[in-house]
Amino acid sequence: MQRLAATALDDATAQELSERLADVFRTADVGDLFTDDLFLDGHPPFWRFQLQGRAVFAAWLQGYSPDGAETTVVRTVPTANGFVAEFVGRHGEGGEELTDRKILLCEVAQGRITDLTIYCSGDWDGELRARHAAETTLLQPTR
Repeated sequence: MQRLAATALDDATAQELSERLADVFRTADVGDLFTDDLFLDGHPPFWRFQLQGRAVFAAWLQGYSPDGAETTVVRTVPTANGFVAEFVGRHGEGGEELTDRKILLCEVAQGRITDLTIYCSGDWDGELRARHAAETTLLQPTR
């Protein structure tokens, strides 16, 4: 399949696509947001992996995405060929609340994401959040 050329986005389009991407993580349904040949470059803590293809990404997401996950878009910044978004996630696992933070770098062509790079903090449990609160003071806690 021939790759589509990435194009610059206006702010409103970047914001809309970012919310649609957050919906993908909320529902584990990839819908039509991605091209068939989507390329994913994933960076969880201490690891890296890559996937090619919307169907392969969808299968991975079904196994990865926690049921009932909350995803909040903190901010979205348009780039020359797509956008960068910051997400905060929250979900329950084994009766415990876990949180995470993600930076997502997206290349977009014809309104669909062609390339997705994700940097994720990993899951923070209550103990880690308490330790963090005790050991550091956030200057901008809403970011």
